[in-house]
Order: sequence, then structure tokens, then C-alpha cells
Amino acid sequence: MEFRYLGNSGLKISEIIYGNWLTHGSQVENDTAMKSVRAALDAGITTFDTADGYANGAAETVLGEALKGERRAGIEIFTKVYFPTGPKGHNDTGLSRKHIRHSIDESLQRLQTDYVDLYQAHRYDYETPLEETMIAFADVVEQGKALYIGVSEWTAEQLSEAHELAEDLGIQLVSNQPQYSMLWRVIEEKVVPTSRDLGISQIVWSPIAQGVLTGKYKPGEELPQGSRATDEKGGADMIKRFMNDETLTAVQKLKPIADDLGITMAQLAVAWTLSNDNVAGAIVGASKPEQIESNAAAAGVKLDESVLKAIDEALGDLPETDPSETKSPEGRLV
Repeated sequence: MEFRYLGNSGLKISEIIYGNWLTHGSQVENDTAMKSVRAALDAGITTFDTADGYANGAAETVLGEALKGERRAGIEIFTKVYFPTGPKGHNDTGLSRKHIRHSIDESLQRLQTDYVDLYQAHRYDYETPLEETMIAFADVVEQGKALYIGVSEWTAEQLSEAHELAEDLGIQLVSNQPQYSMLWRVIEEKVVPTSRDLGISQIVWSPIAQGVLTGKYKPGEELPQGSRATDEKGGADMIKRFMNDETLTAVQKLKPIADDLGITMAQLAVAWTLSNDNVAGAIVGASKPEQIESNAAAAGVKLDESVLKAIDEALGDLPETDPSETKSPEGRLV
């Protein structure tokens, strides 16, 4: 495993991060989830990402149980706050001081830990003053319940404003968690340059484009049983933007590139995201332990300029690059 600094901080994280969105507490039985976490640890992964909104807290509970007994100083646990949780009442959502104060305590209890290494705003909250949110985060850090603060899917402008407030409050805003893959490059024009200037890293989700970049979905063929594209609990909705013959045909052109390197298409996809020097880690999930073992092997894979050019040529103008696609819901969801 390779390790990278998270933003302009002294914290190192594994460049492959285990994430349990759409799996723990939802798609995957608990015993399989436990085995997947063990496989991640065995592969050298030390960084684990979750959120209180994943399966309404169940994902945090499963992860906490799976990591119980691990040396706390040897792992990094990330979680998030914003989306509706619990009974989903009028204050059970967003980034208000009240919701953050309640949510961090609930997350720590489910995760069976005294602190998280990174506490992230899962989206930007247009209904709460940013000053209120950042002061609440500063309190969480001051209380020792989180070491660092991050965000997810924030625009360049939002990152700049939050970073300034964080500095004034004496806390470190070190990361942004956006979607990023060969097919989804919307952060490259604005978010990444701004983040570099501010000392903020990206920890990216969906580096394999919900499984599309594995090459298992082929144009004109039936969907593999048990795959993300057949999941009616949310997976199919997330992947549908890529499930068209034009995209799937182009993705098949990546196979010879991966074959020449002696790696899988999934490893190629993860390594591609890590070739961006502003990316500190790529989050990978798994519905079975073997997937984690394989994806973790992307750590340390270096892609030279000729490979990156070949990937661009294979995909043509299919990748989404519009920076306006980096956005949060205009209003809270409850």
C-alpha cells in the first residue's frame, strides 16, 4: 500500500480507501461486509470512509463492528453529516449547529470510537449560514471528536469561503470528496486548481464509475445478475447515466490498454484517478472480499503520459467535464 498526505496536513492516509456506501447495511449481508473489511486491512488499507446517511446509520454500525479491536492509532475513520437520518424529522438533516452536534455523537456511538479522523459536510447546505456550520465544526474539533474537517461535492467558490472561515476559527479544512473517474471529470476545471491553492486534497468516490469501468457491462448484452446495474435499492439509479451503448462501447477500448500494463480494467480506472496529484485517495467499495483485494492492487501503479493519452483517445468526448455539475441539493431533503 502507498500513503499520501491529506491536504496541507500531517495526516497520511492509504491511497486506496475502503468505502461502504450502497453496501454495508443495504446490499451486502453483514458477514460478507465483515470479510470485506478484513480483506481491506489485509491488503494494507488503513482508511475507511462512511456516512451517517448510508442506510440510515446501519453502514456506520457495521463498519464500527468490523473495525472493533483494531489499533485505533493505526487506522483512519472518516464519516459525514448532512443527509436525513433517524426518524428524519425537521432538524434531522442539513448542517445546522443542532444537527451537527447530535450527529457527531450518534456517529461515534455507532462507529464505537471516541473520535473520527475526518468529519465531512456531505453536501453544501443552502439553508444554514456557512458561518454557523463552520463554528459547529470547530466545536467538534475543539471537543476532540474529530481531528480534521472535510466536505463533499462543494464548488470552488464554496471551498474558498469555507477555507477562509476555517483558518479564522483555527481548524483545518483538508479535503473535498467529489465523484471523479475517467468518465466524470467535472472537478478538473475549477475545483482542483482552487483546492491546490488552498491545500485541500480530493478523496474521490466512484473511481470505477459504479463498476462501468470494469468492462463487465457490454453493449447489447444482458446485465450481469447481482451487479450494481440490477440493484433496485439505489445502485441502478446511480449507474444509469453511463448505461448506454456509446459509453459501453468506448469503455471496451480500454481493455487493451489495461492488458498491456498487466492490470485489470478496474485497477486501470483507480490508478487513473490517482495520477491526479491533487487526489489523496480513491474510495473503493466491495460486495465481496475478492473485489477489495483486486482493487487495492492499484496502489502504486504509475501511468505514463502515453497511457493517459491512449485513455483520452479511447473515450473521446464522452467524459463529462462541465464544472456546473459539481452541486448540492438546493434545499434539504426533508
